[in-house]
Amino acid sequence: MELKQQVGGSVRKGMFWAIMASTMWGISGTVLQFISQNQHIPASWFLSTRTIGAGVVLLIISFMRYRMAIFDIFRSWRLIGWLLAYAVFGLMANLLTFYMSVQTGTAAAATILQYLSPLFIVVGSLVFKHEKPFRSDLIAFVVSALGVFLAITKGDVSQLAIPMNALLWGIGSGITAAFYVVLPRPIVKAGHSPMVILGWGTFIAGILFNCYRPVWVNTPPITTELVLSISTVIVVGTILPFSLLLYSTNFAPSDVISIVDAAQPVVTFILSVLFLSLQITWVEVVGSVLVIIAIYLLQRGRAV
Repeated sequence: MELKQQVGGSVRKGMFWAIMASTMWGISGTVLQFISQNQHIPASWFLSTRTIGAGVVLLIISFMRYRMAIFDIFRSWRLIGWLLAYAVFGLMANLLTFYMSVQTGTAAAATILQYLSPLFIVVGSLVFKHEKPFRSDLIAFVVSALGVFLAITKGDVSQLAIPMNALLWGIGSGITAAFYVVLPRPIVKAGHSPMVILGWGTFIAGILFNCYRPVWVNTPPITTELVLSISTVIVVGTILPFSLLLYSTNFAPSDVISIVDAAQPVVTFILSVLFLSLQITWVEVVGSVLVIIAIYLLQRGRAV
């Protein structure tokens, strides 16, 4: 009984930090909407700036705290492989596929498709680890998916009518969202700091993005709004949430962490109402409540 309580407490701790990360992504999502509507920044330049900026800042902070130990991760070829996989197939691929899904389709459809990540994690566990998911996980996934659908689409199925390329980018976003939760776990278990892992991961992703579109080529007009917006996205939308997400993997399984990511669209929805004059409907309110209920069901199911 005591062991179950300890496990339940550990999972709840992981869920808390994952929800905090998801909340910050929701804040960042609102800022991204402002950028896309008012700044007219090329996607390739924005991705290059966001990743290389976050990577440099994270590595500087990591060096100040861990000194030369930040290079310890490169002493193992196995961990180097996991780091490269995390940087390319997790961070870089997810940022790219999600943005392209929004650009070629709609933000609502892209968010819902990215939310398929828990399903991919559960399927992966069944296929490769022969693990059976908790019944509470499946119930929470269905309830929260319904809540996300209602909160973002207002219950109008027609809003999901998107081009085939947007659908494929969105499915890719869901798969890569699962990757950035699962791929860094071996490195974390090896004892390396989540901040160091994220720093190298984003730095590598930033280098690859800059190989395609350097930040100094065809730079858009630099304004105070642009600097503040990108800084917010880098800190609140990249450095802090990804760090907290990696930290949460020390306490909770990957499928649980991915499911509580449903808090992100709810936060974006609330902030859009407050700051972007979004008109709310009762359907959206019901969707937000369903997401909260799903998170509660997930916590209760894992705690017993």
